[in-house]
Formats: sequence, structure tokens, C-alpha cells
Amino acid sequence: MISIIQQGAYKLIETKGQTKILYLDKETYAWVEPADIGEILVHSHNTHKTDCVLSIGSYYIYDVADEPELSDQQHIELETGSKSWQGYLLLTGLPTDKKIRGRIIPTAEVITGNFKISG
Repeated sequence: MISIIQQGAYKLIETKGQTKILYLDKETYAWVEPADIGEILVHSHNTHKTDCVLSIGSYYIYDVADEPELSDQQHIELETGSKSWQGYLLLTGLPTDKKIRGRIIPTAEVITGNFKISG
């Protein structure tokens, strides 16, 4: 079963220090890649100055359970163009004020436009 947890507008920017910042509606996350860990999102309350905009569009966060072709995880998909999406797995969900970090892993699994969504 696939269900939508959240959806809205996103913006992905890069700062002068080459840090990627992901805005999901009004929430802000630094998208960093520490050595030997992989990519993580870190919940942020700081104001970030944009050096360049990398991408803008819609996003969906899905909860996936018992789908044979998909990983049983939370998925986030970012619109990358007309009917084009990039999927990521959120291993522990989005970071929060209490759990400020979360792994994000790119995946070839794309739900939007390819699977039936319930609820």
C-alpha cells in the first residue's frame, strides 16, 4: 500500500559555501554528505543566503508498505521537470527538532505517475 504523507512545493539551493539547502514548504534542511556516512538531511532554523537555485517544483512524501516493487520505507520525490521525478528513501523519516538528522538515499524507484496511491 502506498499513501501520501505530505505534499507541497520545494526549493533546492546552494550557498556560497557549497552547502545544499532543501526547503519543503516552510521547513528547512541542510543536505550534507559527511565522509563515510552518505547523504543526510539536517533540520535547520538558520537563514541561508542563496548563491544559486538548483531546482524548484513539487514534492511528495509517501509511506510504502507491502509493495513488491518498492522498498518498505518513506519515499520523498522531487519534481525535476515536466512529468519527471527523482526519488529518495528517507530511512528514518524527515528530521525534526528532536531528531535533527536523517539519512536520504537516492533511488531509481519512482512512485509518482507509476503506481496507484491509496488514501
